[in-house]
Amino acid sequence: MDYQDRIRLQNMRFYGRHGVHPEERRLGQPFAVDIEIFTDLRAAGTSDDLHQTIHYGEVYRLVKRIVEKESFYLIEALAERIAHDLLQRFPIPTLLVRVRKPHAPLPGPFDYVEVEIRRQRSEVFPRGRGKRA
Repeated sequence: MDYQDRIRLQNMRFYGRHGVHPEERRLGQPFAVDIEIFTDLRAAGTSDDLHQTIHYGEVYRLVKRIVEKESFYLIEALAERIAHDLLQRFPIPTLLVRVRKPHAPLPGPFDYVEVEIRRQRSEVFPRGRGKRA
């Protein structure tokens, strides 16, 4: 099912130790993350009940823990871990994860390097596997 409703957490900023170069992993640097959760929000909208939606405060805390406490060589791997853990923890049918690295070691001017991945629960957890909130 293609959900039109979404919850967005835009431009969350964290300090992490991700990168191929040893100094990136030792010194760390800023990262920005966007999350888009595609789900049906009608029940939450009509009931005004937090239990009928995805708790975005909990989503934020999970992303913060991954970015700040774990370490990856690639931002692709960081994005994949975020997607996997969100899909495992919350009843999210589809989600989009963007990870930006504004200080990537490139030889010229640029705003940032970004990866974007879209994952579905059915792809990551076939036959309904994965914990639900």
